[in-house]
Amino acid sequence: MSYEHEPVSPMFRIDVSADANSEKASTEASVSELLGRLVEGQKQQNLILEELLHQQVSASKQRANELQQWKNANPELSRSCRRAAETLSRVQTEFLDSMTDEIADSEEYLLEGDFMMNEFVDRFGPRLAHLNGVLQVLAQLGTSESSS
Repeated sequence: MSYEHEPVSPMFRIDVSADANSEKASTEASVSELLGRLVEGQKQQNLILEELLHQQVSASKQRANELQQWKNANPELSRSCRRAAETLSRVQTEFLDSMTDEIADSEEYLLEGDFMMNEFVDRFGPRLAHLNGVLQVLAQLGTSESSS
């Protein structure tokens, strides 16, 4: 039986008539062109990243400047915020201490059931989140005594 007349899929055909040196040269040129495109793409990405960094630094400097202007315009309130932040920091420490004691006392119950874990999160989570938020705001608005 002869296989010469049966159609052969292009996937299984091998062209052996091409000059090996010219194919190698075209492959090297293709690789070189692709690498050149890759380098250009990386250069564009670097430019975009630099611009993004400059924008973030500018926004950060502007926020810091506005915060300092507010502190300068409200020095007594800024000092009050600092004292309140120091007090709340101590309150937060006590709260965290009682929370960790509760965790240690309830370890096996917390591990065994979702109900106890949900109760724990409901009891401590919102208070901790709100306390952290208030403390952060007061700390940012408060001026340390040495910089007044």
